[in-house]
Amino acid sequence: MEKMPKKYKYGLIGKHISYSFSKTYFNDKFEKLHLENHEYVNFDLPTIDAFCNIDLDMVSGFNVTIPYKEQIIKYLDVIADEAKAIGAVNTIKITKKNQLIGYNTDFYGFEESIKPLLKPNHTKALVLGTGGASKAIKFVLKKLNIDYLVVSRNPIKAQISYQDISEKLINEYTMIINCTPLGTFPDVDKCPDIPYQYITNQHLLYDLIYNPEKTIFLAKGEDKGAIICNGLKMLALQAEKAWAIWNL
Repeated sequence: MEKMPKKYKYGLIGKHISYSFSKTYFNDKFEKLHLENHEYVNFDLPTIDAFCNIDLDMVSGFNVTIPYKEQIIKYLDVIADEAKAIGAVNTIKITKKNQLIGYNTDFYGFEESIKPLLKPNHTKALVLGTGGASKAIKFVLKKLNIDYLVVSRNPIKAQISYQDISEKLINEYTMIINCTPLGTFPDVDKCPDIPYQYITNQHLLYDLIYNPEKTIFLAKGEDKGAIICNGLKMLALQAEKAWAIWNL
């Protein structure tokens, strides 16, 4: 009797992720590569505790998205150095012995997508938001020797509030990176509360959101002549890095 080929299942861990980029991206990839025994599914978990209900014998690897990039760490056996330094995991490899190894490929995607856009005057960045994604962004900025200031609705030490963003600050921090979900479909009429009137053609606005393609945040920057970039390239790069990790 002919042996059935092994089924390779991958998936995304998150909450309210029906919009997911990853599922479409990987299933399209599997189709193009004629990997008929591969599939990618969404694990839409109401809480991170539901992770325990997933049959790991049936899965070869995970991606992790909002809001579980930090919460997932307690379930992992090993954490790669970069993920440990960042404090967030977005890729999990499952070994043949069912050992869970956590990686962060967000930082790779962000670094490789933003480097071609950087100009000599882009030496300081405002990072909007404090979630798991912002941790990867801060890791890259530090690596690239770009000073940053974190903006939060509830600032703690060394952070500022949105009300603290002045014209002087906008002039000084010529990179503005949105790590919040504000403006994501379907709430496309929202955007971070910053003084857009002070943005100039010296600025670079980067939005981790990819749906819609051009958020209000980016559109307002574009109106002022700023360089703009959404999160699609970052997502594709981090996805390919995850694929490489799963196939190590």
